[in-house]
Amino acid sequence: MEKQRDIELINALLNNKENECLEFKGNNTDPKVIGKLCSALSNSARILNKDHAYILWGVSDDGRIIGTNFNPNDENITKFKLSQALNPSIHCDFRLVTHQDSNIVILEIPATTIAPIEFNGTAYVRIGSATPKLSDHLDKMRILMKNLQTYTWEQEVAKQFLTADEVLSYLACEVYFKLISQTPPQNIDEKLQYLEKDNIVKKDIGNKWNILNLGALLLANNLNDFGVSIARKGVRFTAYNGDNKAEVVSHRKEGSRGYAIALEGLVTYINDLLPNSETIGEVYRQTNAPFPKIAIREIIANALIHQDMTITGAGPQVELFNNRLEVTNPGKSLNDIDRIIDLPPRSRNEGLAGLMRRMGLCEEQGSGMDKIIYSVEEAQLPAPIFRTYDNSTQVILYAYRPFSDLTIEERIRACYQHAVIKYISGKKLKNSGLCTRFGVKKGNESQVTKVIKNALSEGLIKIADTESPRSGYYPFWV
Repeated sequence: MEKQRDIELINALLNNKENECLEFKGNNTDPKVIGKLCSALSNSARILNKDHAYILWGVSDDGRIIGTNFNPNDENITKFKLSQALNPSIHCDFRLVTHQDSNIVILEIPATTIAPIEFNGTAYVRIGSATPKLSDHLDKMRILMKNLQTYTWEQEVAKQFLTADEVLSYLACEVYFKLISQTPPQNIDEKLQYLEKDNIVKKDIGNKWNILNLGALLLANNLNDFGVSIARKGVRFTAYNGDNKAEVVSHRKEGSRGYAIALEGLVTYINDLLPNSETIGEVYRQTNAPFPKIAIREIIANALIHQDMTITGAGPQVELFNNRLEVTNPGKSLNDIDRIIDLPPRSRNEGLAGLMRRMGLCEEQGSGMDKIIYSVEEAQLPAPIFRTYDNSTQVILYAYRPFSDLTIEERIRACYQHAVIKYISGKKLKNSGLCTRFGVKKGNESQVTKVIKNALSEGLIKIADTESPRSGYYPFWV
């Protein structure tokens, strides 16, 4: 299949003259020339918003096939050495193809996604068929930097050169149409038009198709069909018989299906593992599990949406302990962790977020975190923890403990989160409301008054009206 695609690719490229994304070579295999071209072509491909650029050995400058003696496996230029000289490193794929009884070598160069590609410390660009330094062409530099800011991992190709039937075999299209509330078209071409419009697939050479990362991640029948970089994005679930990772693992589940297929099943699977609980608190209705289902769902959905896809070898992880549920995703939070409840979410993956919202797999923008806190407060659970590190973000839900068993830190955190929820509802934190949130009985209001004083002392809340101190409290940032 790959050889056939290469032949069709060569035919398509031969219809063009040398340009900013295409170079023809005979037998010139000078490593320095190749390195400069890789830098220039990769940068130019991003400037022109192309996925790849190409060098063809065995083709004359005017586009005639002349064949080549260049064998990338035998020459002193190897993929390994080339990747060392290019920074940031990119995967340049040499392929030897027999075409019209002549040897042709294709070097497929991906467009840069992070920063200008440098060869031995210098970035180059294509101007026509010339290869000058990028620093000498500031107009090109400005376009490149702008396009790098709008690059999305979701639009990279996950699997290429597929027939229409192959696309439908790899993707759960029936799930897609069900979730967007659309009757599936009978015509296969019409189905692909829907998928193409949502950036799930993209046309390849000829009549073939590519499945994009967004499509694979959401709708893959099996993520392992799309290589390691996609497969490792599956959600990993582990349950322990205790309160720490040293305990025996009771359940383990490696996610191998796309998020649109797996999310609801995973939430149900977790919920079914949770033990039934007795009535929680003195005020609110009885709950059936230690954690509200909507909180579990929203925390996992947020982890999927906001993960940093460029961090390789890592994916969302869900860990269940006797006393808590931890959800961790790759990537540092883009919002200040203290403002994660009230600020609109900033997503690295807008395409994924938008399509998951359309499919009803997560809440409307900005409301998911609210619902998590509301559900936790309704069940009178300890306040969740939101943590961010250099390469990950973590949310922890805790099982019920009475107010008397909460630490001072936990009480202050709950007080702050309650103040945030009240403020975004147009209200103020008050002693009576916080008593209800904690399940503190009438007559013990002084316990909650102490919590408020501690939160004031820590600078997490402030008096809403200094002329009327009893009127209530706001979060510190108001």
